[in-house]
Order: sequence, then structure tokens, then C-alpha cells
Amino acid sequence: MRRSVPGRRFTGNSRQSSSRENLLPPAMALAGFQAMVYSILSGILLILTVPWQARAQATAQLSGTVVDPLGAAVSGANVRLTNFLTGFERQTTTRSGGSFQIVNVPFQTYELQVSHSGFATHTQAVQLRSNVPVLIPVQLSLATQQEAIDVSLVERITLIDTEATGTRTELNRTAIEQMPVQAGARGLEGILLNFPGFAANANGAVHPRGAHNQMTYVVDGMPVSDQFTGSFATSIDPSMVQSLELYTGDIPPDYGSKVSGVANITTHSGFDGAGDFFGMLELGAAQFDTGSAMLQLGGAGEKLGYFGSVSAVKSNRFLDSPSLDNLHNGGNAERGFLRLDYHATPKDSLRVSLLAGRSSFQLANLRSQHLNGQQQRRHLRDAAVSLGWVRLISPSATFDSTTSYRTTVAQLFPSEGDTPVTASLARHLSTFSSFNRFNLLRGRHHWKIGFDYQYFPVSENFFFAITDPRFNHPGSRDFNPNLATFDLTRGGHWFRFSDKGAGHLQTVFLQDRIKLGRFQLNLGGRFDRYRFLTVGSQFQPRLGVAYHLKETGTVLRASYNRNYQTPPNENLLLSNSEAAGRLAPPDVRRDLNGGVILIGSQRQNVYEVGLQQRLADRASLNAVFFHKDSRDLQDNDNFLNTGIIFPTSLARSNVNGFETRLTLPEIHRFGGSVSTTHYHVVVTPPFTGGLFLGSAALDLLSEGPFVIDHDQKLAVSGLLTYRPRQNWWTSWQVRYDSGLVPNPSDPAQVARDPDYFDQLPLVNLTSDPPRVKARTILDATVGYRHIRGDRRVWDLVFQAANLTDRTALYNFQSVFVGTRVVQPRTLSAKVRWYW
Repeated sequence: MRRSVPGRRFTGNSRQSSSRENLLPPAMALAGFQAMVYSILSGILLILTVPWQARAQATAQLSGTVVDPLGAAVSGANVRLTNFLTGFERQTTTRSGGSFQIVNVPFQTYELQVSHSGFATHTQAVQLRSNVPVLIPVQLSLATQQEAIDVSLVERITLIDTEATGTRTELNRTAIEQMPVQAGARGLEGILLNFPGFAANANGAVHPRGAHNQMTYVVDGMPVSDQFTGSFATSIDPSMVQSLELYTGDIPPDYGSKVSGVANITTHSGFDGAGDFFGMLELGAAQFDTGSAMLQLGGAGEKLGYFGSVSAVKSNRFLDSPSLDNLHNGGNAERGFLRLDYHATPKDSLRVSLLAGRSSFQLANLRSQHLNGQQQRRHLRDAAVSLGWVRLISPSATFDSTTSYRTTVAQLFPSEGDTPVTASLARHLSTFSSFNRFNLLRGRHHWKIGFDYQYFPVSENFFFAITDPRFNHPGSRDFNPNLATFDLTRGGHWFRFSDKGAGHLQTVFLQDRIKLGRFQLNLGGRFDRYRFLTVGSQFQPRLGVAYHLKETGTVLRASYNRNYQTPPNENLLLSNSEAAGRLAPPDVRRDLNGGVILIGSQRQNVYEVGLQQRLADRASLNAVFFHKDSRDLQDNDNFLNTGIIFPTSLARSNVNGFETRLTLPEIHRFGGSVSTTHYHVVVTPPFTGGLFLGSAALDLLSEGPFVIDHDQKLAVSGLLTYRPRQNWWTSWQVRYDSGLVPNPSDPAQVARDPDYFDQLPLVNLTSDPPRVKARTILDATVGYRHIRGDRRVWDLVFQAANLTDRTALYNFQSVFVGTRVVQPRTLSAKVRWYW
């Protein structure tokens, strides 16, 4: 059956009209683009009207002066800052006056090594834990006076983090470059699966510690809590990341809104390079007609540093498919990034960050949709600007502030062959943020006080209609009479919704990190006030303690966090509307007082205990147990495999989990890590929000406590790197997943379904609860690095994703995420040139 689709944009509340209209015109796409450009210009103007209060600096700065035994300055000395556990390394040389400076350093404990011909090598441990600059004077001794140095002493110190009071993991740029990351539209989310605490889902989606998503990505101090997977937004490009710091336990009070996991990302800076000008060009190709290109340029003078990156990718397997056949699944994505650093005065540092991205891709079809001629497509665009200022008030105090603006546009374009439902979407979400921090080091105390504000205007336009007479058939047991009005096959018309609104989040927090001998105390509190469709506030203690057993190389940790997680803004207006409530079946509407209960903020208690153990001075082991209990658990309803999400929540949830991570820094050319994750998630109805078009899904969520779809019995991720020769390296990653929880579908019905019958062997629908069958995926990378002198000239990298070509599912007919198939074996190659 051929039909028309909506072509006009409406304002005000939902309303209905004739089912016969013209096809969606280009004007709607142009209107979305114009709205985004207007929002970007408005955001930049808004930021520029604010005094230079901008991006909070979440990195450290190390300075020093190197002198000889008589106190004379030593120029040309090699200064090397490293962390044995994370693999971080930065080098510089001293200037004519013997001074050196290293900036953009993640918070951590480091080994500082200073060397010069004729002098003994100087080695010491350095604590860099705040953005208050650290000054280290170094006096070299003559080489004839060199004593035996226990180099492993510093390595042992950096093998464990004695000041972390919760689960915190870090990766650096070199490790990220060598990880086998699937070619195509995958971004930083694929990197996170190497960490413990995450369950893998389709299109790079991750479930942190039993949550659906609820991740915050902090890019150079700019927080982004929108969903960042390929089907919802243009992902973060891993190539622009200098270091990645991940928090999943004892979240600092700096962070709020979405804190099941916090990824603090420090991007590449012009000051990280080796001269006034440097760059890199990368070209890549892979199966499924995948091609990619990237250009990076950077450099630095005495005061100004710059770094820019542009990248593009296209593929005929852009996202994970709902079918074993790869049908109608092409797409492309582009992303740009620019960072400017300016050291205006010895006391003032300024920073500007610009990000922009877009993607355009086909929605992958089921077989029945492909035969019917379905050709839906999605467009995603985003842009952000962040301005920063850090002021050194005194040698022990700083003030830093953040002002940033980010805007996103998401569109779904229908087609005449859509089945069983056709839909159209135009959503616009913006976020203006201001973050202000005062840092003070006083004796054993590190004080931090913060005042934050966020403003987020949203607009939503969503239309849908039923196009298959078998969907919601009047004679069906699951017939919902409230959907009959929108059934085009029976004379119905389009459902239409258009609305706009704006919300606010105000925050104040206080933190004191105290060093008491072998104890490290983290005493913090945060107060949030949220005002949008609902109004609420919450005081949130963030308390943690660590104890260092120096004799055994052990750190014991315990923490308690109270979290207040605000609802996701994507399609929140529709999910909370009377229009969506009227679509619920009559029984549900009666039980839920008309079918509408507004989605409130999630209130959560998080308890964690764990330890970190140094092993034989060459490895580190983390082991953690955690418990989380929540009210108004936040989740998402995925609209019929389209990637359009509608926020929903359930009354309560309980999560119990255990995770470990064994890290082996590179020794004798070998290095790697092994992470294990287990967690059990039970949720209790009733639910609120969402857009569930079938009553069977509503019945499932209303029957009583059940194990939710992202429950994971066991996940194991192992990474091994090996350098057989100086310029050659290879990296192997294996991941085992015991399987997520799908809907309790009837196996007999699935066997008769032409879209899903061949997936039946990949899921166990008779277990309690049903589960996708376990899978083991192996990825491998081999690379060659050509070096001339001490400079890298070019790289050549070959990669095989899913090397054994394992056929498996991420999930199956899930109410929350739909059905998605693991990508089959994919071979790829990349070449990079450096200058």
C-alpha cells in the first residue's frame, strides 16, 4: 500500500488532520538546518556576552627549574613525565634558563625523570591532583657521583593509586591508538568496553553498572549527557583524545545529572606536540565499502597553542542491523574539532574548544520492510563551543570557570514503503552551561567549591501512523482501541505532536580531600535544584575513604554516594504528554490515572567497597563490589528499531555487582589488561513515559518485578599488546558476553516470522529470564611504525574485527533497544603520515 507522509511543521500541542498530504519536502530539512545555525550563532553570542568565565581546567600543570651542583641553570636537559600503570608519557627539554613546563596533564601520580649528558639521572615521584600549578626544583649531581637508583621504586608507586577513594581508570592516547576499534561509525563508546562495569549493546551503546546509559562525557570541561551512540548522535572521535579518565565509583561532587559513569576527556593540545607545527593524515578502507579520512594539524609558540582535527567516514554497514541480512544500511559521518590554548599572563590561561559533527544514514530494514520498499533515513547534527579561563590567585589557589553552548538536531525522514508504522521526527535540543570552581590547597586539605547553572531549551515534532493492517488488528488479543484512530489502512489519520519547552538545573557543591597519614578522605556534598516538566531538589553526600597498606602494596577503599539523576531531554516532552498517554490501552490508562505520570528525577544510593593490589611490582589488580538502589529508574523505549528513543522510568530498581581489572603495564614487549563484570538488575513497575504502541509491552512492564534487558551475568574483556620488534606491534582483544535479557517472546511465533526465524538459534527464549546466547568476539590489529631518527614518519595498520566471524545478537525484540545483530568479520587497513 502506498501512502502520503506529513510535510508541515506544527506548533502548539498535538493535533490531527487528514491522512492525505504531500511527501516530506526539502523545506523541513532546510528549516532544521537553519534552526541549528541560528542556535549556534545565538549560543556564541550568549557566551561572548559573558565575561571570560569558561571551561573548567580538569588537568594539571608541572613547572620546574633544573640546575647543576653549583646552582647554575642547565639548558637542553631532557625532562620526562610518565605513569607506569596508564602508559602516559610526555617529554620536553629545558630552556636557556633551565626552566621547563608540561601542561594538559591528567590528575595522577607520575614519575619525573631529568637527564643530561655528564650528569646523573634524577628520578622522583610527583603528585599532580589539581589545577593548582606544581613547581619542582631539580638539582642534578655529577655522573661520577651517581648512586644506584631503584627505578622500580617509582614504578611501584605509580602501579597503585593511593588517593583514589572509588573506581577510577585511565587510558592515554598511545593505548587508544593501538586498540582494535571496529571500523565505521563507532566512536569512543567502543573504547569504554575495555573497562570493567560495562555491558555491550548495539551501535556502540554501553550499559554502565546496570544503568541504561546515564553517562556524562566531559570534553575539556564541557559536560555532555546526551546519548552519544551512533544511532542517536555523532560519536566522539577517539583520535582527538589525549587521555581518558573514567569514574564509575565515588563520583566527585563536580559531576551531576547523569553519573552512572563519567568519562573525563582531555583532548589533544598544540602544547602536546614536538614543535611549532605538526600534523597527521590518515586514510582508511574496510569491507562493506567503508572508507575514512582524517587530517590533524597543530603547533605551539611561547604563548599560543592550537590543534585541529577533521574526519569523515562512509560505509554500507553504518550501524548494526536488525536482520542477518544487511539491508538498506548505508551512511556517512563527518566531525571537526578545534582547540586553542593561550597563556595570556603567568597567572591567566585561556582556552577555546569548538566541536561540530553531522551524520546521514539509512535505517536498516527487516526483510518485510525491504520487500515493501521502506527507505527511511536519519540526519543528525551537533555543534558546540566552549570558552575557558583559569586564574592563578596564589601559589596554592586557583579560580576556573566554564561557559559552553551545545546544540543538536535529529531528524527522521519517512518513506512511502514504511511498514508496519511510518514516522517522522524533527527534534532540537540545546544546552547552555556555566561552571565555576575555586580550588585551594591548604596543608593536608584540598578544598573545592563550585557553582553551576544549566539551561536547556528543547523542541519536538513527531508524527506517526500505522501502515500494516496486521498491526493492531481489531481481532487480535493485543488490540488497542486507542491506536485505531491512527491506522491508515482502516481510514485513520496521522498522530501529530509538536511542542517546545525549557528547563533549568542549578547546583552548588563543596569538597574537601584530606590526607591523614595512610588515610585519604573524600568529603563532599552536592545540592541540585531541577525545574522542567517536574520540579525537584536533592542534597547528595559524596563520601569516600582509602587506606594505604604500604607494606603489602594494598589500597582499601569504601564510598557512599547519593545521586540525583535528571531525566533525559531527548523526546521528553512527548513522553510526558497527554497525547502519548491517550495511546495507552484502556486498562493502563485506568490504572495510571489517565495513562500519564510525569517522569521525575532518579534518586539513587550507591555503595562501593574494593581494593587495589600491587602484584610482584609489575601488575595491578582492582576488585570492587557495589550495590545501587533507585527510585524512578530512568530508561528508554526504542521506537520500532528506528533509533528514536522515548524516555521512560520504573518505580524502583536494585543492582548488585562485582568487577575486577588486572592491568599489566608493558614489560619485555608485552602488556595488557583483563576486566570482568557481573551485575544483576531487578526493576519494579509501574512505568511512566515512553511510547509503547503494543499492549503486550505494557503488560510485560506491569506484571511485577522483573530482570531488565541490560542485566549481565558475566562480561570479560581482555587486551594484549606485543612488540616483536622495535617498529612492529600487534594488539589482540577478546570479549565474552553471557547475554542480555530480551522480551519473553513465543518461540513458535518467532519460528513462523520471516523477519526473525533465522535468529531463533541465537537466543534462548525458554530460560527464566530469556537471554541472548553467549558470544565471544575476537579482534586483532597488526601495525608497523616507520621512524626516522626520533621522529615518526608513517604508520601502517591492519585490523580484523570479529576475526572468527561469530554470528550473534546484542539483543532480541527488546522493548527498550529492539533487535540488533553483531557485525560479521570486517577487515580494514589504515595508513598515516606524520610531519
